[in-house]
Amino acid sequence: MNKIGIFCSASQTIDDVYFQKTKELGKWIGEQGKTLVYGGANMGLMECMAQAVKQNGGKIVGVVPSKLEENEKVSTLPDKLFHTKNLSDRKDLILAESDIMIALPGGIGTLDEVFHVMASASIGYHSKKIIFYNIEGFYDELLILLNTFEEKQFTRHKLSHYYNVANNFKELTNLLNQQPNNND
Repeated sequence: MNKIGIFCSASQTIDDVYFQKTKELGKWIGEQGKTLVYGGANMGLMECMAQAVKQNGGKIVGVVPSKLEENEKVSTLPDKLFHTKNLSDRKDLILAESDIMIALPGGIGTLDEVFHVMASASIGYHSKKIIFYNIEGFYDELLILLNTFEEKQFTRHKLSHYYNVANNFKELTNLLNQQPNNND
């Protein structure tokens, strides 16, 4: 597991705890010699992550949709940039380029990415998992909803087959360290 896909917020106005935890993870990714694969924006947790990875020796792959380029919201930090037409292509490329994905706190775009990964795994396109980094309980309500889907039989399989949850940094790095290389 060398390429870690990250889904996260592009907001600048969120609580500082999310930036601190993002820097901590970015530092770890860089120090471990891993590659960050992410959305390539120069804002919010995305740019925070890229800065921490870069400052600590990691490689960065940015996957940038045309609208970010048109609005001059592209980070200058990636070692490699993929250009996509839209968000759908971006999700597919991040998934293809990553061994595993982590969902840091984020908004509707992050949820779209998370559900894309889980839905495509559920019908057999890949066997990669997403890890919810549940900083300050950010994903608690979503995890309850996913459990409700199972309880009410709106899923064919246990959804936890497609994701893991890390409630702190130690749990997160333990999960990342136990993941085999996955080139699906």
